[in-house]
Amino acid sequence: MVHVPAAYLAVLLIGPGSRITHAAVALLADSATSVCWVGEHGVRLYAAGLSTARGAGLQLRQAWLVTRPKERTAVARRMYDLRFPGEDTARLTLQQLRGREGTRVRRLYVEHSRRTGVPWVKRDYKAGDAFAAGDDVNRLLSAANAALYGICHAVVTGLGVSPALGFVHTGSALSFVLDVADLYKAEFTIPLAFDLAAKGLTSERDARTALRDAVVQGKLLPRIVTDVKHLLSPGNAGLPAEELNGLWDDGDTVVTGGRNWGDPFASDTHLDVIPPPPPAPDTGPTSETSG
Repeated sequence: MVHVPAAYLAVLLIGPGSRITHAAVALLADSATSVCWVGEHGVRLYAAGLSTARGAGLQLRQAWLVTRPKERTAVARRMYDLRFPGEDTARLTLQQLRGREGTRVRRLYVEHSRRTGVPWVKRDYKAGDAFAAGDDVNRLLSAANAALYGICHAVVTGLGVSPALGFVHTGSALSFVLDVADLYKAEFTIPLAFDLAAKGLTSERDARTALRDAVVQGKLLPRIVTDVKHLLSPGNAGLPAEELNGLWDDGDTVVTGGRNWGDPFASDTHLDVIPPPPPAPDTGPTSETSG
């Protein structure tokens, strides 16, 4: 039996063979700890439970950034800077960023092909089936990338941000997961696929287990946490205060919930959303006539 200090955890990743009691999950929920059921070393995300006791500050920040073109482009630049440090991206448009990224990735394929002696022609994959198309190195790349998506999905969910609100990718329920995973392909999945192909290890399981070991050795999970927070809020700037029962008050202000703002003693700077009922119509005095 392992005793876990629930109040000190942001997310608990439960792997294969683990058992947890109902009372333990309830305690984690009360402690605002997310629970994710994952594959070995987090290589897959199967399900997640998010506590209602936690705030939504980071997700609100994400939504604010993704709906403003200038701020969205700035986040995309920070993503590129994390992938390829040392380049000046301040004046690049999104189209230029995509073009430069494509050039850098193609160059990486060629470099690792020369390093390992594994032939490389082009990237080839079949959407929806990570191991169905291409030569050995392409299928290993697809399998390793699919495992990386599961790892990033677990961390993104555990942090309480939206997997769907991407900055470069869009339209998918996992757009932000794809954005985050792209940060680490050049370091993890691309060299790993070429190394495995050079050794003749070409099964999907070879890709998953090799990535699992690389993730543990490279301490990738805490890096993802740090990088996601840096992307959404560098230096924790711009995060709203944790108000778990707030009411939007127009603009950027929030007022306290759990009270009746129609109370005559409430601040007169807040208007009633539902006005008081109008007075009954005056029908005038009634008269009686006698015969």
